[in-house]
Amino acid sequence: MALNNTYDARLVQQETAVGAGVQILLLALLGTAIGMGPAGWLTGLVFAVAMWAVLSRALHRTRPRSFGPANRVTLGRATLVGGVTALVADSFESSPPVTALVGLTAVALILDGVDGKVARATGTSTPLGARFDMEVDAFLILVLSVYVSTQLGPWVMLIGGMRYAFVAAAHVWPWLNASLPPSTARKTVAAMQGICLLLAASGYLPPVASLGVVVLALTTLVWSFGRDVLWLRQTSRVRDGEVEEMLELESELAPVTSTS
Repeated sequence: MALNNTYDARLVQQETAVGAGVQILLLALLGTAIGMGPAGWLTGLVFAVAMWAVLSRALHRTRPRSFGPANRVTLGRATLVGGVTALVADSFESSPPVTALVGLTAVALILDGVDGKVARATGTSTPLGARFDMEVDAFLILVLSVYVSTQLGPWVMLIGGMRYAFVAAAHVWPWLNASLPPSTARKTVAAMQGICLLLAASGYLPPVASLGVVVLALTTLVWSFGRDVLWLRQTSRVRDGEVEEMLELESELAPVTSTS
C-alpha cells in the first residue's frame, strides 16, 4: 500500500514538472514568433519555476491520490497565464504583441469556466483545486491590470491588487478568514474583471470606452469586496456576542453547580 501511495505521489509531481516544461515550450514558441526580449524570457521562466515550486509544495502537503482532470485544465490555464505574464513584461521593452496577448488571455478566460465543470462532473472537487483555480484567476487579473495601467494610469492596479490587499488584511483581522456564502453576484463580478481588462488591453475600443469598462470593473469590484467585508464583520460580531452570552451563562451557573 505504501508503495502505491509513493508511486501516486511521484506521478502527481511528474505532472507538475510536465506543466513547467510546457510553459517553457510556450515561451520558446512566443520567442520564435515575436522575438521576445530578455525581460519576457526571464519573467516567463521565473513564473514557470515559481508555479512548479508552489504547486509541488501544496501537493506534497495535501498528498492527493491523483492530480485530477480539473487540475490539469487549471494547469493548462496557468501555462497560458505564464505566457501572458511574459508578454506583459516584454511590452516594457518593445511594442506589445497585442494579438498574442489577447489570444492567450481569451483562451485562459474561456477555460476558467471549464475546470469547475470538469471537477463537478468527475467528482474530483478538492480545496486544493479550488485554491489553485482562484490563484490563477487572481494572478491573471493582476498581470492584466499592470498592462492596462500603462495606458490608463496606475489606478487600474487597484483591480489586480484588491484581492491581495484583502489577503494581507486577513492577517491583521482574522475574522476576514471566515468562509463566505456562495454568491452569483460575486462570481459575476469576478468574471467581469478579466473581460473588461481584456477589452481595454485589446485596443479595439476607443480610449473613452476603454476607460469606461475599466471604471465599471473597478466600481463593481469595490462593491463586491465591500459587501463581503461588511457581511464578514457583522457575522464576526454576532459570533463574538454568542460567545460572550455563553460565558456569562456559564459564570451564572457556576455558583449553582458548586452549591449543589
